[in-house]
Amino acid sequence: MQQVDHVGIAVKSIDDTLGYYVHTLGLTLLAIEEVESQKVRVAFLDAGNIKLELLEPLGGDGPVAKFIEKRGEGVHHIAFGVTDIRTRMHDLREKGVQLLQDEPKNGAGGAEVAFLHPKSSFGVLYELCDKSRKGE
Repeated sequence: MQQVDHVGIAVKSIDDTLGYYVHTLGLTLLAIEEVESQKVRVAFLDAGNIKLELLEPLGGDGPVAKFIEKRGEGVHHIAFGVTDIRTRMHDLREKGVQLLQDEPKNGAGGAEVAFLHPKSSFGVLYELCDKSRKGE
């Protein structure tokens, strides 16, 4: 793991919560995009030494929608920056870590992403976020 890339926060509506992060907390909005592979709309915010990623479900059947239904809005995951995500996934599997998918998926900002199952991480959902191939 290289560093914490971002913290994902599940929200019911980016439009309803963005003002709090931008106007109240004074963070800078970097981008908003839809990530079909994860069934979310995301807003990235610059929080100085880290980014926050607001995650709004695009429907009722995606993982973030299910998270909000079960737990409510709040911290969803912590993302670690990695390079060579496939090798990192293999290494983690070799160490007994369960992942939520067999292959990386397309994530926000052109990154490849994969998630570690919370059962393997003491209840925390971690994301591997590989931006090394961005722009290829």
